[in-house]
Amino acid sequence: MDRGVSIIQATIAAAADGWRLDRALADVVPTLSRERLKVLINAGQVTRDGVAVRDPAKRATAGDLFAVAVPAPAPAHNEAQDIPLVVAFEDEHLIVVDKPAGLVVHPAAGNLDGTLVNALLHHCGGSLSGIGGVARPGIVHRIDKDTSGLMVAAKTDRTHVGLAKQFADHSIDRRYKAIVAGRPMPPDGKVDAPLARSPHNRKKVAIVANGKRAVTHFRTEHRLRDAALIECRLETGRTHQVRVHMASIGHALLGDPVYSRTKQVHKRTLDELAFHRQALHAARLGFVHPITNEMLTFDSVMPADMQELFSQLDV
Repeated sequence: MDRGVSIIQATIAAAADGWRLDRALADVVPTLSRERLKVLINAGQVTRDGVAVRDPAKRATAGDLFAVAVPAPAPAHNEAQDIPLVVAFEDEHLIVVDKPAGLVVHPAAGNLDGTLVNALLHHCGGSLSGIGGVARPGIVHRIDKDTSGLMVAAKTDRTHVGLAKQFADHSIDRRYKAIVAGRPMPPDGKVDAPLARSPHNRKKVAIVANGKRAVTHFRTEHRLRDAALIECRLETGRTHQVRVHMASIGHALLGDPVYSRTKQVHKRTLDELAFHRQALHAARLGFVHPITNEMLTFDSVMPADMQELFSQLDV
């Protein structure tokens, strides 16, 4: 429902059998963070067979069905700000935007305003779903601050739940353009490696044996000077997935300040262009409209800075 309390039905996945309840629910309800689920559990908002389960550390059992009651968000303290948006599609249920590099998706410590959420609050007149909570109204998924490209945001809770289900079952068509160091051989392939927060640096993501399954399919589109333009199709959508997966096979994204060690052959070009972000662009987003059931697909051309980098490296 769009007003009052939203009830989300969540069935524990087989892979989550034996996990802490907050972690297991976060795995099947991607619209809610583990921390928010912990708060809801402690508040008695998570029930099984009508009985509140108040222990976030309770071990989950595969197949158990829980009802998660998400209260209507408190009035958003985020400020609506007139930040220009490139809108690829919009109706009364959702909006698809083409995010520029450098724009943070939602307010957080260090970025309390000037975010995509602030822009959406202004553009949509406050009409955004509440499932994401006060800090993240309408936000169904994210892309990194310094990644450009297509994102969808929900205007109603019903739309939010429908989109989140598609993200959870990996039926969303998400394709990225990336400029990577070296030329992958073979030129096409797949990286299937689980990801989680790095045990050595909590600000980084790493391949971890007990992490969440992550699969990236890549295809070389154009050979460049000791580099390549590739398309990455996400079978899953984990944090920093493309960046970590490509770095793991020796083809880190050019300009990536976290996962790349810039080769001397590229350093001069990157410096001359003042290109100091990961060369990554969310170029395609396809999904079934949760309300109309229409298949929607959107494409976005690489932004000017990536186009220029491509041109400088073209052979």
